[in-house]
Amino acid sequence: MTYCVGMQLRQGLVFLSDTRTNAGLDNISSYCKMTTWEVPGDRVMMLMTAGNLATTQAVVSLLEERNLAPSDRDPTLLGVPSMFQAARLIGQTLRDVIAEQARTGPTAASTFNATMIFGGQVKGGPPRLYMIYPEGNFVEAQSDTPFFQIGETKYGRPILVRAYDPDMDFARAVKLLMVSFDSTIRANLSVGTPLDLRIYEADSMKIGYSRRIEDTDADWRAVSDGWSDALRQAFDSLPDVTL
Repeated sequence: MTYCVGMQLRQGLVFLSDTRTNAGLDNISSYCKMTTWEVPGDRVMMLMTAGNLATTQAVVSLLEERNLAPSDRDPTLLGVPSMFQAARLIGQTLRDVIAEQARTGPTAASTFNATMIFGGQVKGGPPRLYMIYPEGNFVEAQSDTPFFQIGETKYGRPILVRAYDPDMDFARAVKLLMVSFDSTIRANLSVGTPLDLRIYEADSMKIGYSRRIEDTDADWRAVSDGWSDALRQAFDSLPDVTL
């Protein structure tokens, strides 16, 4: 399993993903689940994936191959005129990969399912953030749905819902995401460090701050330990139940 969050702010976009994959408790490994494409001054795009690893790797490989060998028949992420068209291209590629694998493998297409978060900006348009589903369709983040989660979403969602503010700066947004990931990692063994962080500042047309967060990272440990202490203090401050 995995956990990835893409968040839309007035300042831009923030992406955070874990790296853990597993095929059972005795077969755990790490893979980067975030892919970035950049043409400085023209476009920046970031893709995070959750689901069947073979499916997600096939989708990313196909997109990369088309970028390297563009043709009139196959559009590329580096050539489409908008983020909407880029999301359509990724959705179509995902749907085609799942359909092809289902024809040659087990009969249940759900075995090959994957879900993706895609965001960025193409020159001439605003920053956009999408959730792409296995069927190839997608939805865009709006003011009432300003962030997307994929993978093990339920443990880290409450803090996002309660504390999100579209006007928060990047540092505060990263702290919020760290708390969300800490809650998820503590509750589910299928999510774990290291984490991959990317920040995109609106209209910058270049990849912003990037960081791999290990379990020993000083900021990560401070947020994780501080959140645990804050929860204990909040719990202790509640009135006792009368029995």
